[in-house]
Amino acid sequence: MEHPKKKNTFVFQAGILAAAGMLVKVIGLIYRSPILSIIGIEGNGYYTAAINIYTIILLISSYSIPSAISKVIAQRLAFKEYRNAQRVFVCALLYVLVVGGVASILTFVGAPFLVGKNQNAVVALRVLSPTIFFSGFLGVFRGFFQAHGSMVHTSISQVIEQILNAAVSILAAKLLIGLAVDGDTTTRAIYGSAGSALGTGAGVLTGLLFMFGMYRLNSGVIKRRVERDKTWHEESYGQIFKVIFTIVTPFILSTFIYNCTTAVNMTIYSHVMVDYKKVDAILANNHYGIFSGLAVAVVNIPIAISSAMSSAIIPGVAASYVKGTVAQTRRQVTRAIQMTMLVAIPAAVGIAALPRPIMQFIFPQKESLDMASDLLAALAVTVVLYSLSTLTNAVLQGIGKVNTPVIHASIALVIQVAGLLVLLLYTDLGLYALAAANAIYSLVMCVLNHLSVRKHLEYRMEVVKLFLKPLFAAVIMGAAAYGVYHGLILLIPVSRVVLLVAIGIGVCVYGAVLLLIGGVSREELASFPKGAMLTHIAEKLHLLPKEDGRKKKRRRKKKRRRKKRRAAR
Repeated sequence: MEHPKKKNTFVFQAGILAAAGMLVKVIGLIYRSPILSIIGIEGNGYYTAAINIYTIILLISSYSIPSAISKVIAQRLAFKEYRNAQRVFVCALLYVLVVGGVASILTFVGAPFLVGKNQNAVVALRVLSPTIFFSGFLGVFRGFFQAHGSMVHTSISQVIEQILNAAVSILAAKLLIGLAVDGDTTTRAIYGSAGSALGTGAGVLTGLLFMFGMYRLNSGVIKRRVERDKTWHEESYGQIFKVIFTIVTPFILSTFIYNCTTAVNMTIYSHVMVDYKKVDAILANNHYGIFSGLAVAVVNIPIAISSAMSSAIIPGVAASYVKGTVAQTRRQVTRAIQMTMLVAIPAAVGIAALPRPIMQFIFPQKESLDMASDLLAALAVTVVLYSLSTLTNAVLQGIGKVNTPVIHASIALVIQVAGLLVLLLYTDLGLYALAAANAIYSLVMCVLNHLSVRKHLEYRMEVVKLFLKPLFAAVIMGAAAYGVYHGLILLIPVSRVVLLVAIGIGVCVYGAVLLLIGGVSREELASFPKGAMLTHIAEKLHLLPKEDGRKKKRRRKKKRRRKKRRAAR
C-alpha cells in the first residue's frame, strides 16, 4: 500500500499509469505486426470482428469496474472508513462473480448470433469468452489499489498482461495454423484468429494472478487498518450492494455507449457496403480490419494517456468533492487537462505530419500500407477529441454526476450514426466515413461534457494555455519533424532510423517552443515526473530564467513543511 511519505499526487500517479499504458500500446503494436504476417489480412478481420464483440460484452460486465470501485472506495477512505472500504471490496468481488460468469457463458453460447453475418469469427469469440469472467476480478483488484492512491500495481499488471498476451498470441497462432495446414486459406485464417484470441485470455489471467499476489502481500496492512477503524457508522452489505449497483451501472452504461461506437460502426459499414453497395463480404471485412486493427490501433497509443489520467483523477476528484473542497477539485481538473493536452495535441500533429512513415514503422505490410496511412492521417484529430472527452467523462463521474455521461454518450451516438449513414449511402468515402464518424462522436462528447463540467464546478477552461499554446508549439514541431524526415531520407534511405531521428528532434523542438512561449511554468514543470531534472535542463539551455534565490529558499521551506506534515500523519 502507498506509504504517506511517498509522492502521491495524482499527476505523479497518472504519469506512472500513462507510461505503463503507452508501453502496453507499443507492445501491442509490435506484436500485431508479426501476428498480421502469420494470420494474414483475412484472419485479422475475423479477429477484429471477434474482439469488437468481446469488448462490448466486457464493457457491460466489467470494463468500468476499476473506475467505479475506486470512486466508491476512495469516498470511504477520505473519511478513514477502512472497514466500510473493505466491505465494498468484498461486495465488488461477489458482483463480478455473478455478472462476469453470466456474461462469459452467454458469450460462448450466443457467439453465432453475436457475430451476425461474419460466422467465421465465432471460434475466436468463443476462445475469448472465459476472459470476460477473469477480467471482472482483475478490475476489482485494480480499482482497490487505485482508490488507495497507488497506480504502480495496476501499471505492472498491465505490462505483464500485455507481454503474456503478445507471446501466447504469436505462439498459439503459429501452432493452430500448423494444425490446419491441410485446410484452405479461410480455414487457416479462422484458426489463426483463434490463436491470437487465446493470447488475450492468457494475459488477463496472468495479470489477475499478479494482482492477487500483491493483495496478499498487503493483507497485513489492510487488516490492521480495518481493526483500528473507529468509525461509528458501519454499512451493511445490502447498503453497499445498492451503492455499487447505483454507481457501477451508470459507469457501465456511459462506458458501453462511449466505446460501443466501434461495433456499431462496424455493423453499419458491413451492411451498407455488402448489402447496398454490393462489395464482396471478405473484401469489406479485410478493409475494416485495416481501419480498426491498424489505423485505430496506432491512434489509441496517445489516447492511452487520457485513459491513464482518467483512472488517476477519479479517486482524488471523488474524495475532494465529497469533502466539499470544490476549489481543489477545479485545480485537479485543470492539471489533468493540461497534462493530457501536452501529449495529445503534439501526438495528433505528429500523426498528421508523418502518417506513412509511422505506419510503415509499425505495420510494414505493403498490401495495406497506403490505405492504413491515409486512414491514420484522417484519424489524427480524434486523438485530441477522444482524449479530452475521456477525461471530462471521468471528472463528471468523480463528482457524482454519473448519469450525465450516459446521456451525452447517447446523444453523441445518435448524431454520429446519422452522420455515418449519410456519408456511406450518399458518398464514396467508404472507410473515411468511419473516420469522420469518430470525429463527430468525440466532438459532440467534448462539447456536452464541457458544458456540464462548467455548470457543476463553475469551471472555466484556460483556452490559451491549455490548448492554443501547445497547438502552436506542436505545429512548429510538426514542420520540423516533416522537414527533417524528408530531408534525411534522401541521404539515409532507412525509414525507421530516419523516423526516430525526426521524432526525437520534433520532441526537443516542441519542448523548447512550449517553454519559450510560457506554455508550462516552472512550478508545473517541476511537478512532472522527473520534474527537477527537467527544470535543471531547461535552465541550462536558457529556456527558463534562473530562479530568484529568495524564491528558491521559500520553495524549499514549503517543501520541508509538507514533508513534516506527511511524516506527522
